[in-house]
Amino acid sequence: MARTLITVPRTAKRDEIIEIRALVQHSMETGYRRSSDGDLLPRDLIRRFTCRFVPRVAANSNAASTAGDLIFAATFHAAIAANPYLSFNLRATTSGTLVFSWEGDNGLAQTETVSLLIA
Repeated sequence: MARTLITVPRTAKRDEIIEIRALVQHSMETGYRRSSDGDLLPRDLIRRFTCRFVPRVAANSNAASTAGDLIFAATFHAAIAANPYLSFNLRATTSGTLVFSWEGDNGLAQTETVSLLIA
């Protein structure tokens, strides 16, 4: 399991551009190194990152998609840092939830959520 650090403002003004920062700590392995016995260590990389926004809607409304809108995505390759750090911007238009997902080799699937309130 990976450890994450996500920085998102708790509140923002409508149409304000906010910075979102995400870091994941993961024991990355390129697949090119050898163990002390000379065997290749199996590759263990984070391969994909996505951030989706799920708007907050009235409790009785079924209009919103539970998957949310994709606001940022990245695909990583063998030269990625051991603990990838990402920073991107979002125009805050409505309150909702940001859903961060990391996927990788060996079944890694890490998901974190952060609420955003528009004041």
